[in-house]
Amino acid sequence: MAVSRQYDTVAFDVRDNEIILFFAKIIDQSDISDYLLLMRNMNEDLKESIYIEINEGQYGGNDLIREAEMTGNVLTLRLFNPAEELDGATDIVLTWIDSPENIESIEAGSLLVFGNILVGGNA
Repeated sequence: MAVSRQYDTVAFDVRDNEIILFFAKIIDQSDISDYLLLMRNMNEDLKESIYIEINEGQYGGNDLIREAEMTGNVLTLRLFNPAEELDGATDIVLTWIDSPENIESIEAGSLLVFGNILVGGNA
């Protein structure tokens, strides 16, 4: 089962030991009504992990995302195990508005966040 999430804004950032892709649905030019944060931990002391935060709920670990596939403005995250918090979803499908700013953020961040689990896609 897949859960779909639609966003209008994508941002990419690098902070200390973290690489971040941030998806947000923005209302009234500044308020965020829904968000999903993908974060890759690059701390040398810890095993590298990817974390997902959805509206303040966090999920993470080495065994969270089995693979990621991107085609156009659709990113599908295939999970190792069903996410109980997402009603048993095995896939998370993200879509976003196809704007130059969003494309730039996805292109800059997707390979850095997903590394070797990004299995395909078209740019």
